[in-house]
Formats: sequence, structure tokens, C-alpha cells
Amino acid sequence: MAGKRPVVSVGDNSAVTPLRPKRPCPECGRPSARDTYPFCSKRCKDIDLNRWLKGAYVIPGRDNEEETEDLPASTPRDQE
Repeated sequence: MAGKRPVVSVGDNSAVTPLRPKRPCPECGRPSARDTYPFCSKRCKDIDLNRWLKGAYVIPGRDNEEETEDLPASTPRDQE
């Protein structure tokens, strides 16, 4: 087994261990909800998705200069 799973007891609700820790919603800061984790609501989840789709979030890539240095030199056959 890769790791231990949190124990959840069924009888007494006060002894229930949450499956994952609550953390603040990245959009509004309220506690996250289980069904929309790590967000607090579908609204905050949709706001984040919309930002990704509009291009507001960007994952940095490599510069073009570095990419051209990594390419092999062209051969006469490539120029045909």
C-alpha cells in the first residue's frame, strides 16, 4: 500500500476524520467544499475555469532561442 488513508469512524460524528484538510478557496478565501474542492462553490470553480479559458493564467514555457539551439542542424536532404 502506497500510504495510509485517513480513518473515518461511522458511529460518533464528532470522531469523524475529514478525508482531506479544508483549505481556503483560491477565489474568495472561504472554506472549501468537498464536491467542488479546492473551491467553496460551483461559482468560484467556474470563475477559475473562465480565467483559464480566456488566457488569464499562463504556464510559462521555454524561450524560442533555447528551442532553436536544441534542434539538430539541417541536412541537404531536409532542404529538398
